[in-house]
This record gives sequence, structure tokens and C-alpha cells, in this order.
Amino acid sequence: MKITAFAGSNSRSSINKKLVTYTASLFNQPNTTILDLNDYDIPLYGLDLELEKGIPNDVLRFSNVLKESDLLIISLAEHNGAYATVFKNLFDWLSRVDGTKGFHNKPIFLMASSPGGRGGASVLEIAKARLPFNDGEVIDTYSFPNFPSNFNNTDGITDAELKSILLDKIENVKSQLKF
Repeated sequence: MKITAFAGSNSRSSINKKLVTYTASLFNQPNTTILDLNDYDIPLYGLDLELEKGIPNDVLRFSNVLKESDLLIISLAEHNGAYATVFKNLFDWLSRVDGTKGFHNKPIFLMASSPGGRGGASVLEIAKARLPFNDGEVIDTYSFPNFPSNFNNTDGITDAELKSILLDKIENVKSQLKF
């Protein structure tokens, strides 16, 4: 089983990257790749740019990684109640790659976290509703609230109830995909 995980953020200290990396490790799959959006040079999408220069190579490279995956784990940063610009831009470019609407009909474990009590609930709902229109099959979601209080770099999730919920969701994803 090949897992690809990434955060919809370009912050070097992204809480969503920490969450997605931690979550991917809990699947205990040796064939797991953690992507960092900072490793991809993706210009701001515009039709004029696409017509002039085509799809950027890094968009095609990212799309190919998704295509070769069996499961995507995505943790979205929430900016003003919606996607972070870096994710929306990637999403727009991916939707332009020939032969796909974006996510190659891959199953997605969709997550979000925030420093506040809602845990990125707004962006999670937006993405849960939108991704199926772009060839993404959201098979489960997880909202992780109050990140600074409930996570540390040594232990991961420190709140027993929130950790139990995540572990149950991981088992649900594994059972759906027959890990």
C-alpha cells in the first residue's frame, strides 16, 4: 500500500504538516511519502500563464506522485475559513492536468487542524464537499482542535480522547482499503 501525505500549507512550522506526518506514521506502512509543498515551484495559476507556458513541470511531478498512490492523507491549513492560498493554487493547477480532474480518483483521509477550538472545521467542510468533484474520494475526516495544547513533537497527540478518535479513524480507513 503506497501512502502519500501532505499538508495544504507552505509554513515551515506548519501544524498541519506536523499532524499529517504524525498520522501517516500511525499507519505503519513502509511505502509512505511525506510531501512538502515548499519543494514544488508552482506559480500562481492563471489561464494566460497556462496558455503561454503550459502546465509547470512541478505540477506534473506532484500529480504523478498522487497518481501512483493508493491513499492520500491531506491535512489542510485554514486561512480565513477556507483553503490556504498555496493549496488552492495547487488544486487549481492539478485540475488542469490532462486525464484527471485533480486527485486521480484516489481515496483521501482528509484532516485539518488549527490553534483554535474548531480545528479547521470550516476548511474541512469546504474540502469534503469539493474534492469529490475533482476526483478525490473522501473516505474519512478528522478535525484536530487546539493544536498547541493537544500536540507535542515528542509524543504527538497528547489528549487521550482526541488520539483515540484518530486511531479509530485510521482503523476505519484501513478496513475500507483492506490494509
